[in-house]
Amino acid sequence: MIAMAARTSTRWRFRQPSVIPGFGLALGVTLAWLTIIVLVPLSGLLWRSSSLGWSKFAELALDERTVNALTISFGTAFIAAVVNLVFGVLLAWVLVRYRFPGKRVIDAMVDLPFALPTAVAGIALTTLYAPNGWIGSLLAPLGIKVAFTPAGIVVALIFVGLPFVVRTVQPIMEEIDKEVEEAAATLGATRFQTISRVLLPGLLPAGLTGFALAFARGVGEYGSVIFIAGNLPYVSEIAPLLIVIRLEEFNYPAATAIAGVMLLLSFLMLLVINVIQAWSRRRYGYGA
Repeated sequence: MIAMAARTSTRWRFRQPSVIPGFGLALGVTLAWLTIIVLVPLSGLLWRSSSLGWSKFAELALDERTVNALTISFGTAFIAAVVNLVFGVLLAWVLVRYRFPGKRVIDAMVDLPFALPTAVAGIALTTLYAPNGWIGSLLAPLGIKVAFTPAGIVVALIFVGLPFVVRTVQPIMEEIDKEVEEAAATLGATRFQTISRVLLPGLLPAGLTGFALAFARGVGEYGSVIFIAGNLPYVSEIAPLLIVIRLEEFNYPAATAIAGVMLLLSFLMLLVINVIQAWSRRRYGYGA
């Protein structure tokens, strides 16, 4: 009787309804939606790339113009993500730790790149940084040219990627109590030691997440870049633009090869970033 009661109790315990009902249905809809929106297009791209054959794929992927465009896309996206990581953390710190007039306005302006069409952002940045623009005219006497160069691409990617870092780091920073900083100062820590050993370890996983999001956005960015880049082959031509050019030339194998390489490189870099992020969480005990 006792064993039967125990088995009945166990079955009843495992059959208890979930706090959020409908798990099976929600999971099925989620997986189906993810498959249709993400997995099917990516699988089609991989299948089309594999149908070219390794020799043909390597020939198209290692073309000098293709390699140069990929280098510019990934290089500028990486530089912009690093800049956004540094200044995004600083901006989030100011918004969280200080009170000043116009704080709400600045906080709202952070999300402006999300709402602003990328083409409008590209036109505005080109107008500002062109040799006859407000900022470009000041830089021209110094021999600095931003518009129609890779530097212009970096500026555009910084603009579109900054909110990813700020909005990822800001909630984590709000959870860090000021008492932690005060305790560190009481124990004799300098300001640099407090920042490097107390604050930054807790922000590292969130910072890496924001970095990955900004980098991924920068690699695939098109609308805000084509206006300010100049689109000169071997100079300021990005990989997404080269894909469009190959499609307009009806050179579908070349476009597929470039897209396949971008997919592979993006996956590898995001995988490395996620591994580092997981290590930092285990190392410092945050975000577990």
